[in-house]
Amino acid sequence: MSNVSKEAIQNRYDFIYLFDVKDGNPNGDPDAGNLPRIDAETGHGLVTDVSLKRKVRNYVALVKSYQPPYDIFIREKAVLNDLIDSAYQTPAVQKVEKRGEKMEAARRYMCERYYDIRTFGAVLSTGQNAGQVRGPVQLTFARSVTPILALEHSITRMAATNENEMTGENRTMGRKFTIPYALYRTHGFISAPFAQQTGFNEEDLVLFWEALTNMFDHDHSAARGEMSPRAIVIFKHDSKLGNAPANRLFDQLKIEPKSEIPRAYTDFEVTFPSPEALPKGVTMMIYTPQTGWSA
Repeated sequence: MSNVSKEAIQNRYDFIYLFDVKDGNPNGDPDAGNLPRIDAETGHGLVTDVSLKRKVRNYVALVKSYQPPYDIFIREKAVLNDLIDSAYQTPAVQKVEKRGEKMEAARRYMCERYYDIRTFGAVLSTGQNAGQVRGPVQLTFARSVTPILALEHSITRMAATNENEMTGENRTMGRKFTIPYALYRTHGFISAPFAQQTGFNEEDLVLFWEALTNMFDHDHSAARGEMSPRAIVIFKHDSKLGNAPANRLFDQLKIEPKSEIPRAYTDFEVTFPSPEALPKGVTMMIYTPQTGWSA
């Protein structure tokens, strides 16, 4: 593959991602019986960055079929140490004699092969040491704009799992938790210096935006209800280190509920940033399902 520093992105990006859920559980908390995650002090719903990254990984795996350079490192039933060890078996790594250089060669191979390592980073020191990779793309927890209400539902079935169940009247399977509706907001950051270290390039970046716009369409389940992307606001800096603080950019997106009990995206007034109000050296792109991408 080509030298990673030549392929890596050259600009810093900050972005806002809005998505909503209707009659579903966007991210269950295993420490709370799989109830929707919640800020106990404010009642606002939470979705972890890990959950969102999982959906990005699944989308990339779906469209790229685990083929390098878009293979996925963190996936179900993967033995991570075996994957790290396999890097040391490649000719490019085996021909390196010095220990430190061999570790760097293994780290470089892992970055080149696995999309999620190039993007989000990974700890590669759990088996043969390939170091640690700090990914250029990072996300915050998503937080609902308004407090959520978690509903609990009993679920039943008509069929029995064994003959003993046939004699009873109670065929309750369990309980299911949903949120009637919530609009979530998360912030993201993409570092050009870290991208140069992993080789995260323009094609990787385009695939990441594509994943954010499409990943919910390929992640439906009975538990999640309806989850949909509502907007992506991307701030592109003219430089590697950036031209303005991220919070100054994020504060320009305003969301106000128009209803006391929101039950749809249209129950919110979303005011997007004005291009004229952006700091010098920062440009903006906005995605919505209705309009697509626009400057």
